[in-house]
Amino acid sequence: MINNTQGDGMATNLAVDDELIQEALAVGHQSTKKAVVIEALQEYIQRRKQLEILQLFNTIDYDESFDYKPQRKIT
Repeated sequence: MINNTQGDGMATNLAVDDELIQEALAVGHQSTKKAVVIEALQEYIQRRKQLEILQLFNTIDYDESFDYKPQRKIT
């Protein structure tokens, strides 16, 4: 269980598989369970946002006549 009551976030109790936490501590080189959970949540959010971006592929219509090359010139 992780209990966060230090005022730096929402007080939370989690029942997490001890083997998962120990493995995450080992591979993530984190020093605390809290750090492992925070990093895991950050990576989870980042991955979900990446998946949302990937879903946009082939859904955006582009103007075939648009000439992007003038914008590349250094002024």
